[in-house]
Amino acid sequence: MVELEQAELEELTHQISEKYFNKPFLDHVCFNTRLRTTGGRYIPAKRTIELNPKFLQEIGEEEFIGIIKHELCHYHLHIEGKGYKHRDPEFRQLLKRTGSPRFCSPLPSQSPKRKHHYYCEKCGQSYARVRRVDTKRYRCGKCRGKLKKHDKKY
Repeated sequence: MVELEQAELEELTHQISEKYFNKPFLDHVCFNTRLRTTGGRYIPAKRTIELNPKFLQEIGEEEFIGIIKHELCHYHLHIEGKGYKHRDPEFRQLLKRTGSPRFCSPLPSQSPKRKHHYYCEKCGQSYARVRRVDTKRYRCGKCRGKLKKHDKKY
């Protein structure tokens, strides 16, 4: 399990900014333990990058560096007055040029456990669900056949 102090996080962010963007990172970066599903976020009003420490602990440093690069793309485009949002073409071009990921991988601890498995008696289509399905009320989405619950435990 990798841990970073605040000073180390700032230094890492400065190094990544210089290496991939050839520009200095002049503002604030910090960990935010309240982030749940996202790896990080850039707050334009504060010019702050907040990062989820769970990604560093659970997935590793390589993925975490990708998240920092992604947030730095938002940061540098915002500073330059260009389109820094996900849908903007400048943002997508900068992601490609720096080798930054567009999305981060889901956390292993947050992945839903699909514990109910059903199959269609007619076409064999299988369905994995977190919640139970009322087999008297719902049918197969492919062929309208009857659903049956798998007997095996997964």
